[in-house]
Amino acid sequence: MKKVFVIIAMSIGIFLCMLDTTVMNVALPTIQTSLNVKLNNLSWALNIYTILFATLTIPLGKIAERLGINKTYISGLIIFIVGSTFSALSNTLPILILGRALQSIGAAIVFPLSMSIGIASTDLTTRKKVIAILGITQGLAAALGPVIGGVLTQFLSWRWIFIINIPLSIISLFICLSTLELQENPKKEPIDFYGSSLSMLSLFALTLSLVQGRIWGWVSVRIISLLTFFTITLILFIIHENKTKYPMIPLELFKNREFTGSAITIVLSNLFLVAVTVVLPTYFVKIQNKTELEAALLITPITGMIFIFSPLAAILIDKLGSRAVIATGFL
Repeated sequence: MKKVFVIIAMSIGIFLCMLDTTVMNVALPTIQTSLNVKLNNLSWALNIYTILFATLTIPLGKIAERLGINKTYISGLIIFIVGSTFSALSNTLPILILGRALQSIGAAIVFPLSMSIGIASTDLTTRKKVIAILGITQGLAAALGPVIGGVLTQFLSWRWIFIINIPLSIISLFICLSTLELQENPKKEPIDFYGSSLSMLSLFALTLSLVQGRIWGWVSVRIISLLTFFTITLILFIIHENKTKYPMIPLELFKNREFTGSAITIVLSNLFLVAVTVVLPTYFVKIQNKTELEAALLITPITGMIFIFSPLAAILIDKLGSRAVIATGFL
């Protein structure tokens, strides 16, 4: 029973982290009116979450191994709660951006560690089911974000898209304090600070260029400089990781075809998910002048299909093999 509660807590953590990547999109016009700010400026409340999440996930996950995964996870939840509270109570754009930044730091800790703790809490016979549960939770959260954001904004207030995080995070925190072992034996190997710095700089430059490309211009000096900086730091990161004794990311993993194929598949499938859960709701509200509720309802079929076909895919993989099922999904 203890393992079940651990999986529930980890599912809540993953759900909240992914929910907050998309929950703001439908509410942006309402928040813009409420705070009386320009949409381009307000977009930083959305973008800061994406940029910090992408930049900090790998380094913070590695630091957690050194400090103790369970204790770090609980710290991440507390930071996420504080960030959600700041965001919900914000009356100015800087406070909202600060709240979103804190949320993102918390999410960068909670998201990867949720997978690690969830998988480590089970034996080999049930591990595949746990991975499927956590994966379905991730997809559902991203797809449900616009729906939840639209409903809460329409009937309550945009502040509720952040308030909803607080009780769910507290439930997860209580379960973690009750079930997780806090007297851990963390890894003693040193942290690769040079590799960590290079990975953060590289991911920051890439994410910022992708986020701001449309606004600054894809061939502007700033974007070209960022992409050049990304390329240089990525090359330096790969060279360093190949030589260091304690790498941030063991590069020999990419010699495994299944690992590399899985990584590419996850990246591409998340790109598709972003198109329908981030871009589409904004299109409905800003271009087609739908209400937040109408936009949410128009996204609901996507959520429904994820809910139906994710568990079916997990079952079919055992019978047909992963290649056939994943190839069908891409088609």
